[in-house]
Amino acid sequence: MLAALSPGVRQYLVVTGNYWAFTLTDGALRMLVVLYFHQLGYAPLQIAMLFLFYEFFGVVTNLVGGWLGARLGLNRTMNIGLALQVIALLMLAVPESWLTLIWVMVAQALSGIAKDLNKMSAKSAIKLLVPANEQSTLYHWVALLTGSKNALKGIGFFLGALLLVWLGFSGAVVAMASVLALVWIASLLLLKNDMGRMKSKPKFSEILSKSRAVNYLSAARFFLFGARDVWFVVALPVFLSSALGWDSREVGAFMASWIIVYGIIQSQAPKLTGRQRNKVPGRASVVSWGLALCTIPALIAIALMLELSAGMTLIVGLFVFGALFAINSSLHSYLIVSFARGEGVSLDVGFYYMANAMGRLVGTLLSGWLFQTSGLIACLWVSAAFILIAALIALALPSPGSESIH
Repeated sequence: MLAALSPGVRQYLVVTGNYWAFTLTDGALRMLVVLYFHQLGYAPLQIAMLFLFYEFFGVVTNLVGGWLGARLGLNRTMNIGLALQVIALLMLAVPESWLTLIWVMVAQALSGIAKDLNKMSAKSAIKLLVPANEQSTLYHWVALLTGSKNALKGIGFFLGALLLVWLGFSGAVVAMASVLALVWIASLLLLKNDMGRMKSKPKFSEILSKSRAVNYLSAARFFLFGARDVWFVVALPVFLSSALGWDSREVGAFMASWIIVYGIIQSQAPKLTGRQRNKVPGRASVVSWGLALCTIPALIAIALMLELSAGMTLIVGLFVFGALFAINSSLHSYLIVSFARGEGVSLDVGFYYMANAMGRLVGTLLSGWLFQTSGLIACLWVSAAFILIAALIALALPSPGSESIH
């Protein structure tokens, strides 16, 4: 069936399939680690520390990975990412006495490197598979890839909670490693060898972006994803478990439902942000949708301060937040692919996702520390402030396709 499709579409399907498979294991592993180590009695800040290397090495990987993708080809960086995720999963399939803080952090470091190599490769590949003059098509393909990925990450959250109950922690990671190893072998056979490789080898000094548009968008991305993770990564699941008494399956199902809805809305962002097929978003869209998102964590915080029903407030508030965040994230994802240079696209995309990873790192650490010291409400107020800063930074963005981009 693949043979009947055009070469570009075949490569898009292989890239997307790799990204989907990886994302399932990434979401499942995150939920497994949060719930399992909470059951073992780890404090919120200790759980956040388990993800410290995951997020930190994501920062490093996006910088270096973009350079490697331009030199070696995106097929190689994607396949390296898949292999590293298999190793990271197998590192956690050890007796419980071996699962020390340092051991888990090292395994999470490998998983963080793997995730960002995979994501950078997938997002960069889309730029190469869509003609430069078809911006509307590019927007739709990026939204579809990103939205479907996040829907599958939500399924991964549910899968992680379910596997923890069915197979236990060790059995769950072995099962995921086995399936992903098969995907890795298929990718080695099917993915095009020279995709994304520059004709002239870029210097290592070129990892830092020289594009004004990419720099401003990267700064906005830092605050946008810091705003999400400051209350979503550690504070929310621990609050649902400890304050509301939800068990691991309920927490996993709720978080999974949120991510799935988030991904579906993200994939539909082109329809929601433009009334005409050929209309593509620009600075005004990013700023206005950002300001709308900013109000949601603030309203949730106020509702909790007024002691309204915490469960209902979080359920309704989180789904509204997810819908608006999905549109904001999709706008950002399209713009970075649009702003990135054609030759050496992975350099710009890698720099941008470095900022994304840095925001996640800061958000994760703040999530554990703020929740432990000040509670969920403090996390929500910081989230609102971060989103406002992201929207204000977006005021400096040029329009896609303008001569002032670089």
